[in-house]
Amino acid sequence: MINRIRDIRRQKGMTLADVAARCQPPTTAQTIGRLETGMRSLSLAWMNRIAAALGVDPQLLVRAQSNTAPALIARLGINGTEPLSQPVEALFPVVPGGEATLVVIAVETSAGEYRTGDQIWLRQVGPDDFPRALNRDVLAPRPGGRFAFGRMIDRDGERIAVLPPGIGQRQVVIDRPAWLGVAEMLVRRL
Repeated sequence: MINRIRDIRRQKGMTLADVAARCQPPTTAQTIGRLETGMRSLSLAWMNRIAAALGVDPQLLVRAQSNTAPALIARLGINGTEPLSQPVEALFPVVPGGEATLVVIAVETSAGEYRTGDQIWLRQVGPDDFPRALNRDVLAPRPGGRFAFGRMIDRDGERIAVLPPGIGQRQVVIDRPAWLGVAEMLVRRL
């Protein structure tokens, strides 16, 4: 079994020390680091402690050695749900004619049509594709390692205007973003 502690910890924006402090009873960042890297065995007791500290189900901390891809097994059509003759691997969105760089936003607080727990998958595009992003939800890099997310409502030369989701938000104008992430897919738990 391979553990996913580091991946989950980073997704939640936590440091080793943060996780160690939230464990009951508290432990050290060094111990958490050893558990992440496999230098120390991940017992059931440790799984439960770390899962509670991360706020996730303990089973999410481990994955099987063989990483089986999700399978597409049925389709919903005009006549209802029909099985496929043979299961096929479910594919993530890609740009036609090539591989896309995908980035993901985790929604921690509901805003506009997005709910807490959603993941927004975005296709990274260069400045030549900015015109096609008009009236789409985009992620735009800003100076200082920050981002703006929302509906791209205007493009004027090398500037873009983004209207964040939610009521009462003001537009953000970004001068010469290096790239945009254009929303492709919404993943929502039911």
